[in-house]
Amino acid sequence: CHSIRVNAASEGTRDEQMRLAADGLTHLCDEAAAYGLNVLVENHGGYSSDGSWLAGVMRLSGHRLLGTLPDFGNFYMGELGWYDIYQGTDELMPFAQAVSAKTHHFDDDGRESDKDYWRLLRSVRDAGYRGWVGIEWEGDQLPEREGITKTRDLLVRVRGELAREAGPFG
Repeated sequence: CHSIRVNAASEGTRDEQMRLAADGLTHLCDEAAAYGLNVLVENHGGYSSDGSWLAGVMRLSGHRLLGTLPDFGNFYMGELGWYDIYQGTDELMPFAQAVSAKTHHFDDDGRESDKDYWRLLRSVRDAGYRGWVGIEWEGDQLPEREGITKTRDLLVRVRGELAREAGPFG
């Protein structure tokens, strides 16, 4: 295991929560260093689902072991509404050490109905990320195994098309 995944939440104003989260995560990273672990924050509700806020936490901490785990399906900020998933992904990818491809619905062509996976994975690729992409199926139209398989198939399809788009030196 090279990383632990955590949430970032606190009390107070947006700026107060950013300072508190950065401070707490910095201390956690100091502890994680003894175990050779990175600390990855997933956008997971509240301000953590605001890409600019979580990127700000990363910059404020600046700890070498701290990173993000962008989750394509977790940009809901509760009473604050939805944060733009494409903007949020762009903002979190410079700090990403893992990525979560969450799906809910597929159309007849095997595309995720609610998200443009070509745009999302182009952001992942353009950020220079070359690690694992985890799969999370949260839909109810298909059995779990089938939803996971369709998500995998979509990722493979998009990866192939983006590789052709980039060319041999891309």
